[in-house]
This record gives sequence, C-alpha cells and structure tokens, in this order.
Amino acid sequence: MLGPETESRIYLLDDDQRGLVPGGPAVIRPDGVREEIPALVYRAVQHVLDAMRAGRAVQIVPLRTELPIDEAADAIGIGRDDLRKHVGAGEIPFRSSEYVDWVKLADVINWDNARIARRRAILDEMAADDLADDEE
Repeated sequence: MLGPETESRIYLLDDDQRGLVPGGPAVIRPDGVREEIPALVYRAVQHVLDAMRAGRAVQIVPLRTELPIDEAADAIGIGRDDLRKHVGAGEIPFRSSEYVDWVKLADVINWDNARIARRRAILDEMAADDLADDEE
C-alpha cells in the first residue's frame, strides 16, 4: 500500500494561500535567519522530508499554472489520450491557441482529485458489500 512518502503530489498555491502568518510555518536558513512560508509550502517540504527519510528519491519540477493538455496529463500521471478524452467531453475547461490546447493546472488537479474520490467511494462500497456478504 502506498504511504504518504510514496505518493506523487502537485502543490499549487491559490492567491489566498500565498499569505504568511506571523509565527506560523517557517524555515530556518543556515545563517539562523527565520523565513516564514505559506502553510501549503510547509506541507510540501514535509512531504519531501517524509519521502527522503523513507529512502526515496524526490523530483521537484516547477510547472506553469496553464499547460498544454499533454504536459498536464504527464503532470498528473494519466495517459495523454485519456486526458484529451475528458477535456473533449467538457469535463475540464480548455482554451485553444493556433497549435495547442491549454488547460489550467488547478482545473486538472480538481478534476483528478474528484476522479480519485469517486474511485475510492466505489471501492469502499464494494468492500462494504463484501463485508455484508461475509456476515450473511
């Protein structure tokens, strides 16, 4: 089973998440200076630490907030044709330029999270049905 240290995640700060809280999360630089960071940045750093402590390698890749569909598919680990099918079905908004169809990363992440939640709900329901069958 995958644990938090093995899961791939994308961290994207919304405008309202960029703020700093005095006395909140911070990193301490080698020279001792405290640099406050947004809470989501702290969670990203914690994710990196957990993975590395578990002996994992970590790849950090800055992404634009709007991507060509193929790059967005690569970012969330889904087949390019699969994501194009869902975009084409209107499940994810997009815009077209002369040669490229673009999607907002936030829209793709929200769609992917909803897709994962639906799958988990289906699996939970199947597991509950199996337990009910075992009790009969």
